[in-house]
Amino acid sequence: MDIQTSLLLLAAGIAGGIINALAGGATLITFPAMLAAGLPAVIANASNAVAISPGHLIAALADRGKLPPPTPRTISFVLVSTLGGAIGAGVLLLLPERLFVLPVPALIGFATLLFAFAPQIQSRTIGQQKTATLPSTRASAAVLGLACVYGGFFGAGLGVILTAVLSVTEPNDIRAIKALKNLLATCVSLAATLIFIVQGAVWWPETSAMLLGAMAGGYAGGHLIRVLPANIVRQFVIVAGAVMTVIYAARYWF
Repeated sequence: MDIQTSLLLLAAGIAGGIINALAGGATLITFPAMLAAGLPAVIANASNAVAISPGHLIAALADRGKLPPPTPRTISFVLVSTLGGAIGAGVLLLLPERLFVLPVPALIGFATLLFAFAPQIQSRTIGQQKTATLPSTRASAAVLGLACVYGGFFGAGLGVILTAVLSVTEPNDIRAIKALKNLLATCVSLAATLIFIVQGAVWWPETSAMLLGAMAGGYAGGHLIRVLPANIVRQFVIVAGAVMTVIYAARYWF
């Protein structure tokens, strides 16, 4: 890996760490950076997942006081999330490269739209929660499982999806929902990254450069959140995601 690639991945990691700290959506920056560094799409996705995985765990630990008690429902959600992340990662590694690159522009575009409309999605689902009957654990786990399979497969926008699902299925305040979301996202991330590492799907020089940047960016974001409006960061991520969708559509579809 040459110095230019190292600097690209380090910078992308820093940007991703800051973005995650302020607004979320780092994958829309970091995954295209892995592709730009020359990694094959599947390897880029796996390496990116490992590089940004500590963010979920740090967020969960930061608000651990709001984590739910280990009830049978919560334990079942943790198990389902772990299994879903593992299944998604397994599906990714079983797909031939040519079959994964075809949906890449659509996945980036979907994640961008999801990120763009996240406030409306979360507001709507939280509003419905007040009048809706609490779904059964089995029904909730089934919906959650599908979200976590997606998270293990690609991961961009997983936080928004989990927040929306949990806002409907869990009778808690939004902070508690966010804490549970971070816990479940950690389970998905750890399961997927463990499989990626064991299967040798991670290119460590590139991953290490981005991981170092993401850690530095996360720390910086913790300070910038006091002065930099999250709305500005959101707009930057949305524009970047839209541009990347067009770029990769042109590369893989035309």
